[in-house]
Amino acid sequence: MMHRRELILEALGQALGLEDLQESIVALRKHFRVDHLVYHWVNSAGDQYGCGTYPSDWVQRYLDQDYLRVDPVIVGCYQRFHPVDWKRLDWSSKPARSFQADAIAHGIGNQGFSVPIRGPNGQFALFTASHHCGDMEWERFTESNRRDLILIAHEFNQKALELEPGRKPEKSRNLSPREIDALTLIAMGYSRAQVAEALTISEHTLRVYIESARSKLGALNTTHAVARALSRGLIIV
Repeated sequence: MMHRRELILEALGQALGLEDLQESIVALRKHFRVDHLVYHWVNSAGDQYGCGTYPSDWVQRYLDQDYLRVDPVIVGCYQRFHPVDWKRLDWSSKPARSFQADAIAHGIGNQGFSVPIRGPNGQFALFTASHHCGDMEWERFTESNRRDLILIAHEFNQKALELEPGRKPEKSRNLSPREIDALTLIAMGYSRAQVAEALTISEHTLRVYIESARSKLGALNTTHAVARALSRGLIIV
């Protein structure tokens, strides 16, 4: 018998419309046993789409209060390529603390884990799990489920892109194992010197791998290459 998660992902892969994504995210919330799961994207034209399990009154309040401007999750994740626990974000400002208190009062949870995703043509998306619990319980949850959440986030985003009206499929070329290793370590925040040391190669050889990966991905620079590799699920951090 297939694992419950695999059944959910199989249903996600067969989704024919955005409403099917909502059904999948509700099923995934039950699978992970968290208070909420949310997927939200913004494309280069500013069009937004979201699905998830946040209560409707919180969604409306978020819009009414224009919380997008002060939300540390949005602000912090837009500056990152790697997944982040909410505790590592900057909640020090008064607007951020007020936002957090309001969110908790609406049942969003005091803990969260968000996966930022960069897609083609300027798309930015977030896949987030949130829950109300203590720090130790949440740490155990993220340690056990981090990889699954990252993989599911990219699967979710890929399906949303496939369903985007008028989208043209992207051409891509496979990355070599060394190119994947190099981009993965860069995405994790390693310097070029640290990457070269970790892979036991010279920095000149590392440049060759990075330039080759950049060319295959059609990226303008290394940062763009990392973003494209993450968005296509070619590397996982």
